Amino acid sequence: MGVRIGTAGWNYPTGKGRWNGVFYPATRSKRAGTADFDELRFYASHFDTVEVNSTFYGQPRAEVTRQWAAKTPGAFDFSLKLYQKFTHPRMFREAALKTAPGTEGPLLDLLAQVTQSDIDDYRAGIEPLASAGKLGALLAQFPASFKDTPPSRDYLAQLLRAFAEYPVAVELRHSSWSDHIGETLSMLNGFNAAWVQIDEPKFRFSIRQNYLPNITSFYYMRLHGRNAAQWWRHDKSEDRYNYLYSAAELREFADTAGAAETLVKKSYLYTNNHFSAKSVVNAVMLKAQLGQPIEGEYPPEIVERYPELQALVTTSSPPVQPARLLSE
Repeated sequence: MGVRIGTAGWNYPTGKGRWNGVFYPATRSKRAGTADFDELRFYASHFDTVEVNSTFYGQPRAEVTRQWAAKTPGAFDFSLKLYQKFTHPRMFREAALKTAPGTEGPLLDLLAQVTQSDIDDYRAGIEPLASAGKLGALLAQFPASFKDTPPSRDYLAQLLRAFAEYPVAVELRHSSWSDHIGETLSMLNGFNAAWVQIDEPKFRFSIRQNYLPNITSFYYMRLHGRNAAQWWRHDKSEDRYNYLYSAAELREFADTAGAAETLVKKSYLYTNNHFSAKSVVNAVMLKAQLGQPIEGEYPPEIVERYPELQALVTTSSPPVQPARLLSE
């Protein structure tokens, strides 16, 4: 089924690194005089998969995922992050305190506990994608602080058991998991879960990976960028993803994905360096390196900003400006 290449998220309307005016029109009324420009439809005319970030910040809702399925072609796949309550309890607590001040202590601890209702709500929210055959994988992304300890291992096993009916990819970042690689692989393989292969700025306890697939059903790789200067200290969270991979840097991952393609049934490769649509640029470059067709037309603005795309994409014509009246 080949290597599917896409970006982490498709909606970045604000901030210095917004996509409007780069990959999407600066203002929606400028596109062929229409006001109903749809980002997901446009994105899906260029790529056949996307990794959804919004499901990390809130439980997915069936009425929303049903719309996603309707807006995309039949062969399009969505991979979705698990809700932060499943993987980032500290972040969940902080978010809960912002929305409901005064919930500190036992009440907050109780709210942060994962319940069967939480699992059922998530499963109900993604059901329209699963029914439409458009569910790629669920991404269990854990923070660097999630270490290999008996309680952590038990919890991860419980989580994988709860979502066993879906393909699950697990992103681990702390070296303790690769220090005990045999035990980690045994657990992941036992649940047919893919160990996410990642590229990101390294820290003292960064996980060690060889980029090889651990199961044959699917392979999952994420490229976060290499902006080490702003990875841990930044003004805005988007700043850490302000990095454009060079063609030479991408070659390693294209070769790895190409080799993995012969070992697994399906592969997903997502670029997460989303600042100013740099993830779009690198996704296109990866498709080209793997010999995949570059579909859809690209705005002139993105080619002007990133000359790397000049020889790779078809550029759409700029909108026709109305003639100025002589009396003006």
